[in-house]
Formats: sequence, C-alpha cells, structure tokens
Amino acid sequence: MPDIQVLICDDSALMRRSLTKMIESVRGMKVIGAARDGEDAVIKARELMPDVVTMDINMPKLDGITALQIIVDEGIAPVLMVSSLTQEGAEASFQAMALGAFDYVAKPGGTVSINIAEVRNELTAKIKAAHRGRRGLVKRLSRKTPERKNKPSLLTRVKSRRTGNQFGFKAVAMGVSTGGPKTLFDVLPHLPKNLNAAVFLVQHMPPKFITSFAERVNNACEMTCVESSPSMTVEPGHIYMGAGGRHLTLWEKSKKSIILRAPSRPEHSFMPSVDVMMASVVKIFGKDTVGVLLTGMGDDGADGMVQIRAAGGTTIAESEETAIVFGMPQEAIKRGGADIVKPCYEIAEEIIKAVG
Repeated sequence: MPDIQVLICDDSALMRRSLTKMIESVRGMKVIGAARDGEDAVIKARELMPDVVTMDINMPKLDGITALQIIVDEGIAPVLMVSSLTQEGAEASFQAMALGAFDYVAKPGGTVSINIAEVRNELTAKIKAAHRGRRGLVKRLSRKTPERKNKPSLLTRVKSRRTGNQFGFKAVAMGVSTGGPKTLFDVLPHLPKNLNAAVFLVQHMPPKFITSFAERVNNACEMTCVESSPSMTVEPGHIYMGAGGRHLTLWEKSKKSIILRAPSRPEHSFMPSVDVMMASVVKIFGKDTVGVLLTGMGDDGADGMVQIRAAGGTTIAESEETAIVFGMPQEAIKRGGADIVKPCYEIAEEIIKAVG
C-alpha cells in the first residue's frame, strides 16, 4: 500500500520541522511538502495533490480558514486543522469544521508549541482517519447546516407525551467523536424544543473546547444545550453535553428527580466516555432510553449500545454512507447493538419516532 502523502502548513519553522518529524515517524506516512502560509499551501496543494493537508489557522498573507475553503472547494484533499488550545482556537476550529475541515488537533502549548509531540498519536491517527474517510467527507460537504436559534424545525412538531416511568420523559444517550462537531449540526438542530426527552451527549474533544462548543450547539438548536455540571437537575427539552476530563453520569435523587454527576472513575481512555455515560443512563431509564452512536474512531459506545438494546431501548447508529469515520457506529453494528442504521440527516427523525 502506498504511503499517505501529507502536506503540512504552518508559519512557524519550528512547527513545520516538529510536525514533519512526528508524521514521518509513523510507517506508511510521508510529508511531501511544507507550506509557510495559506497562499503557499494552496499553491503546493494544487501542485502536489496530497492525500491529506494539515493546516494552521493564524498565518500571514492568507489565513488557514481561507486556504481551507479553497482546498475543499477544489476537492484536492481533506484538511486537518491544527489550532491553539485556547478559546480563540476553539472558535476558529469550529468555524473550520462548518466550512468542511475533516477535524482538528489542538496544539497543547499555543500557536508555537514546544510540546507539540504530546499530540503525536492523535495527529497521526486523524491523518489516517482523514485518508480513510475521504469518500464520506466528500458526500457530507454538500450538506449545509444552518446555525441559528429558533429556526423552524425540518420535522413535524411533536406533541409532548408522558412516558410510563416515574420521571415523565425519556432519555437520549448520544456519543460521537472524530467528525462529530459537523455531524451534530445535521442532527441536534432538528430536534424540537418540546421533545419529551433529555439528551445526554458525549463528544470527544479537549476539555477547554467544550464550553465554546456547547454555546454553539445551544445557538443552533431549539432545545437548550448546556455544559454538564455536578448536581444539575435533569429536565426534558435539554441537551447535557459532558464536560471534559470527567464522566457524565446520572443519579436518581428521588423517585421523580435526577441529577448529574461528574466522577473521575472508572479510568478510561476517554473522559468523558460514551460507554460510561450510556451505562449510567440505561440503569435509570431502562427501556425508555434511546441510544445514538455517530461518527468516530475506535469503539467507545459500542458496548453501551448493546446494553441499551438488551434493556429494551431503541438504538440508532450512523450509516457508513455519511459517517466521516465509521469506527464507533460500525462496532455497535457488529456487536448487535444497533436496531436502526441511518445516514446522519435522517437520525433526528428516528429519535423523534423513538421518543414518541
């Protein structure tokens, strides 16, 4: 199999050297060019036709966002943004995702990061995923998702129905990873505000990015989206996004009251973990749980989907047709944890049907 050919773009010579060293330390990857700004990146991308482009955001002449748009519009290659781990970096990364970036990697030490080697495994794994997921990304780029509050739902309004449980509403346990920020805007904005369920959402991303992302989701949705915090009371019509660094779990405070918890146990490669969240939700809601697993690398959430289905709940996995990375939903399907397999743009409708 030929090497994955990568073009890197960063205005820092130190970063270009460091990124080259990290990428070429992995067998099967080769850096075929290095650009010092967005203009240089566009020229070299057209000339070299790389398999994947890594793109800094803040650069002279032509910034990374503009260069991204040109490379994506011309269909040259998937672009992986490499941004600083700051509030500003988070906002720019989410903007890039909305414009068609495959994903992002956060520099742990700022724009010029001397400890960039800390993200070597994440960077190289996402380069591989971008290369594998190129076909799915192309399909997704044609779908434009508006981000505005109180927009008319694409789906028929639902009448609020009480469930048979003591809480009077159902639970939607949703997990997503690589490619998630873009995918979620194909799902969450189309859930009506009077949906008789609480949505518990785990998106794998750096903890510092969660607050900003929760705000963006809230601005795009009819439902209210908040970053989860301990002792927060669970209510229908709300999306609770798991905070970074701790799990998102539930505790039944009384027969009619549920609150959120944020434990640091069990130890897991992802904090929060989709599996841990789903196990906690189904323990309380049982058959009134709707499990949803979207794009992402690995298998976090696959066992949780099996648990939900075994408890009599409904489980929905994103299909390979639209999944930017088919890892997580594919594992759920293989393990028998998916009742329904649909492209991302049909999942909101399936959630509404499952909630009833």
